[in-house]
Amino acid sequence: MNIPNSQSSLDKWVDWLLHLHAQEIDLGLERIRIVAEKMQVTRPAPFIISVAGTNGKGSSVAMLASILKEAGYNVGTYASPHILAFNERIQINGTPVTDKQIVEAFDSIENQRQETKLTYFEFSTLAALTIFNQAELDVVVLEVGLGGRLDAVNVVDADAALITAIDIDHIDWLGDDRNVIAVEKAGIMREGRICVCSDAKPPQSLLDYASNLKVNFSCLTRDFSYSNNSENNQVWQFLNLVSPDDPVTFAKPGLQGEFQIQNASGVIALLLKIKEKLEVTLEAMSDGLQKVEHAGRMQSLQVNDQAWLIDVAHNPQSAQALADYLNQHPVDDDRVAVFSALSDKDMLPMVKAITPFVKKWVIADLKIPRSTKLEELRKILLSAEVQENDVLEFESMAKAVNHVQQSKNQNVLVWGSFFTVSQVLNVLKGVNQ
Repeated sequence: MNIPNSQSSLDKWVDWLLHLHAQEIDLGLERIRIVAEKMQVTRPAPFIISVAGTNGKGSSVAMLASILKEAGYNVGTYASPHILAFNERIQINGTPVTDKQIVEAFDSIENQRQETKLTYFEFSTLAALTIFNQAELDVVVLEVGLGGRLDAVNVVDADAALITAIDIDHIDWLGDDRNVIAVEKAGIMREGRICVCSDAKPPQSLLDYASNLKVNFSCLTRDFSYSNNSENNQVWQFLNLVSPDDPVTFAKPGLQGEFQIQNASGVIALLLKIKEKLEVTLEAMSDGLQKVEHAGRMQSLQVNDQAWLIDVAHNPQSAQALADYLNQHPVDDDRVAVFSALSDKDMLPMVKAITPFVKKWVIADLKIPRSTKLEELRKILLSAEVQENDVLEFESMAKAVNHVQQSKNQNVLVWGSFFTVSQVLNVLKGVNQ
C-alpha cells in the first residue's frame, strides 16, 4: 500500500494506519516520545488534564469540555474510539476538527518519524497534540485509550488527572485484578500535582500510589460525595466532605443514567481543586452539565415506530449500570437486544446483568480482529440461561439491524461494544457495512 501524502483523503490515511503496525495494541511510551519531542508537541496548551479509568472516562471528558467551554475557555479534547467519524476523536470547543487538519497532521508526523514505528493510536494521539499545539488553546483534556501508565496519552505530563470508575477490562493487556489495573490507571498521576478519583471504592493500590508520589489526591466517599435524593428529580447535590454543611446544588447532567451523577461529581471535584489555575463559576458548571452531549451513551433514537436505546456498555461494571437504567425505565412490550462484543471481554456477567430485561437476542460477528465469533456469542448467551430459540444469528451487523427493523418489536437495545454501536448507527444512517 502506497504511503499517503498531504493530498490524500482522511479515509486513505486511516486505512493505511490500520495496516501500518503489526500489533493492533502495543503499549509503551518510547516510540511516541521520540516523535513527540522531535515535533515539540508534549505541551499543547497552558493547562492539561488527563482522564483515565475503565468506565465513565469518555463521559467525564465530555462534561469537562462542556463546562470549560461554558466558562469561556478554548478547549481541545482527545477521546477514543470514535462512533461514526474519525474526526470525533479530536475536537475544539465541542466541534470535530476538519479532515484537512488531520491529514496535514498525519503528513507532518510521517515526515518526522523516519524509522520510528508507530501504532494507529500513537499516530492519532500525535495528530491531536499537533493540532492542539497550533490552535492557541487554553486547556486540553486527553482521554487515555487503554490503561494509563504505558498509554500513548501519558507522553504528556498533565497538570491534573481524573481517574473514573475502575473495573476489570482488557484482560489480555491489563490482567484481571483491580489492584493491578488501578496501578496502570494511576500512571497518569504526576508527583505533587492534582488528581481526583471518582471511583466509590478505589483499590488500595491506587491510594498507596498517590500517597507515595505525594499527589494532591481526592477521592469519592472520602473527600467528596453526592446526593441525588432531592424531591426535585432534576437536580443533585455535590458534597465537600471537608465542609459537609455547605452542599452545592447542580442540574442533572444531560447524559442519561444515574451513574452520570457519579461521573459529574468527579468532574466538579476536579474543577474545584484547580480553580486557582482555571476559574469556573458554579453557574458555568451547572450549565455545562446540562448541555453536555456524548453519542452512544444511553442514546435514545426513534426509528420508524421503534424505540431504540443505544449504549456502549462493554464490561461487567458498565453492563450493570445499563441494567440499573433499564430497571428504572421499564417498557410495556418485550425488548430485543442487538448484541456483539470483543473476545477479550468478560461477557458472561455482562449478559447475565441484561437478560432480565431482554426477550429476544440478535447477534452478529463484528468482523474485526478482536470480534467474537457467532458460535461463541451463542454459547455465552446459553450459559446465561437465554433460551436457544430466543437467539437469532446474522453474518453481519447490517443484516441483523435490517431484520430488527422489519420485526414487530417496539423496543430495541443495542449494546456490547463501541464497535457494535458504531456499526449499528452506520446502518441506521444508511452507510453500508
